Amino acid sequence: MDRRLLLLSIVVFLCTLAVRIGHVDVLWVDEAYPMAAAERVLHGGVLYRDVWFDKPPLYAWVYLLWGGQAGWPLRVAGALFAALCALLAGVTARRLFGAREAVGAALLLAFFLTFDHPVATVPLAPDMLTVPFALAAVWAAASGRSILAGFLAGAALHANAKALYLLPVVILWRPRDWWRTLAGYGAAVAAGLAVLTAQGALRDYVQQVWSWGVLYSRDSPLANPLVEGIRRTGSWAGFHAALVAGAAVYWWRNRDGTAARLAFWALLALGSIALGWRFFPRYYFALLPALALAAARGLVLLPARARALLLVLLLGVPAVRFGARHLTLAHETLTGRPHEWQDLAMLADCRAAANRLKALARPGDSLFVWGYRPELNVLAGMPAANRFLDSQPLTGVFADRHLVTSQASAPRIAQANRRELAASAPQFIVDGLGPYNPSLAITAFPDLRDWLAHYELGGSTSGTRIYRRRTK
Repeated sequence: MDRRLLLLSIVVFLCTLAVRIGHVDVLWVDEAYPMAAAERVLHGGVLYRDVWFDKPPLYAWVYLLWGGQAGWPLRVAGALFAALCALLAGVTARRLFGAREAVGAALLLAFFLTFDHPVATVPLAPDMLTVPFALAAVWAAASGRSILAGFLAGAALHANAKALYLLPVVILWRPRDWWRTLAGYGAAVAAGLAVLTAQGALRDYVQQVWSWGVLYSRDSPLANPLVEGIRRTGSWAGFHAALVAGAAVYWWRNRDGTAARLAFWALLALGSIALGWRFFPRYYFALLPALALAAARGLVLLPARARALLLVLLLGVPAVRFGARHLTLAHETLTGRPHEWQDLAMLADCRAAANRLKALARPGDSLFVWGYRPELNVLAGMPAANRFLDSQPLTGVFADRHLVTSQASAPRIAQANRRELAASAPQFIVDGLGPYNPSLAITAFPDLRDWLAHYELGGSTSGTRIYRRRTK
């Protein structure tokens, strides 16, 4: 292992942690969701069987590593993750090119894991969790470790269903070893499925992650997905111009096998972004590893002065644009000023609702949250009344649109799940969706009215309605 890369990864850790000081008291929804699931696991529950969770298991299991705690443990874990990604980018670039490219790839990846879309860069969500698997798999393939490459690509599937694109990437790297790669891939997939089978959760896993995921992917909320995808991809390329320009120089000057493989990787990653026609900012993390490696080589090919000028000009825009958001968040957090972001306003509302619940609840009281408000599950810290973390599987309306529409994508699944919900008896129900979209309020569903007759309004905030089970 190159000592310079180890030292660089330590610097990345410290810098990333410093940048995220303002996020210490923040709980983003994409990290609250797996934390709520991890909390259930820590109390003896099993994913999918006891907890409805529509993402692959590693998304929740990784939060178990620090006990699913928020605050400093969460931010330290995120900084360590960024350092690991930078280290893997450096190791892979060194294997493909050389020492100078190794440093460049590590720095580029670390930069864009910090100065990117301000919310997407923080949560360890499926798209970001795929980054280290992708880098490690390509390093293994380039090093002739085809079985390991396949295993790492297969393991990525347990973090992100879209990571399927990694299999052809590692196969193409060493086509003659395709059977070794497939063997490793199959072993990783089988190992994860074996764990789920042993837990009695395999059937529920298939339904929640894959069947539900297919419904999600084929039903885009965008009116014109192609046009919107071109616009968002162009915007992403503009803010990541240093990667795009560096990679363009590399591919212009090189026509060898490594260049072709990196280009193939980038194209498949772009295809994974387009899958489902949503083009959310966090999806573009799939492009970062391939472009960081190609750009590191392309920048080394430029004269020193041209390289320095290009980096100053092209990295300055995202550093100012997104760095300012980090600084603003840190200032608001340290001074106690209210946050202006919608996500943080909803977090503040969740804190108010959690405080109200704590004042009303007695030890052992259970909670069910209607809406996609996983922060409330985490902040309230109350036992779960049923296996549902949110109301998506109960309304059939996905969270990327349920604040503005009531059009269900999975009405039959939702109806069956509501029957299961009505068989539970939580002491408290918090409707965190109705105040934003009355047509999806928990009181708007006729098949839940008899069940809700056992509850009375016990309090409210601007974004929640708190119902308490009536005493006989």
